[in-house]
Amino acid sequence: MTNLSVNLNKIALLRNSRGRDFPNVVDFAGKFCELGVQGITIHPRQDERHIKRQDAFDLADFLSNKPGIELNIEGYPSDDFIKLIEATKPDQCTLVPDDANQLTSDHGWDLKIHGQELKDILIRIKQFGVRTAIFLDPDISHVDLAAKTGVDRIELYTELYASSFETDKQDFVFNQYKEAAAQAHLYGIGVNAGHDLDLNNLPLFLRIEGILEVSIGHVLTTECIEYGMKYVIHQYLTICNS
Repeated sequence: MTNLSVNLNKIALLRNSRGRDFPNVVDFAGKFCELGVQGITIHPRQDERHIKRQDAFDLADFLSNKPGIELNIEGYPSDDFIKLIEATKPDQCTLVPDDANQLTSDHGWDLKIHGQELKDILIRIKQFGVRTAIFLDPDISHVDLAAKTGVDRIELYTELYASSFETDKQDFVFNQYKEAAAQAHLYGIGVNAGHDLDLNNLPLFLRIEGILEVSIGHVLTTECIEYGMKYVIHQYLTICNS
């Protein structure tokens, strides 16, 4: 079984576009929880273009009364972000190599450059009692380096997989992810995945053994608009449970 964590960034983006607290991200977190998801993900950026710092506190408080549903906060490990993690103590913190002006996450960490830096940051986060994860491309050499950081999990950045789905590159790319996940498991590192996964490409991806969690937001939100929340979440949970 793979856990489904719903990313609420696009719900927050809709709210911010009108200057009032509607749609409310905590209310939507509650709706997703009622439909059976196992996690909520947020990515607060420095410019608060979607998720705001206060949302992190509000969701941490709300989910503290929802046993079995995890809060995953992802983001670039600036000093302010680390302080936010210390204050909110989510179940999981996923470190992502985004700069302040980046439109969206589009690559994993280069651990040849940032490995030691991340190792020190991961030690701090673990002291808060928070499970750690780092965003990674499907590259075995980087999985090897990730093992040296002491991280609990990696999150495989799946845009490459999504863009190759149903093309002549699909099998080659899929095997890269499969090998990266297997390498992580050899080190005892858990494997999450996320970015551009959807109802069409997720079933094949989850043929990779041992994917603990998928984090899905942009496409899932769009699918909910088109098909309805109840139907879409049921479909995702069916895939993840199979």
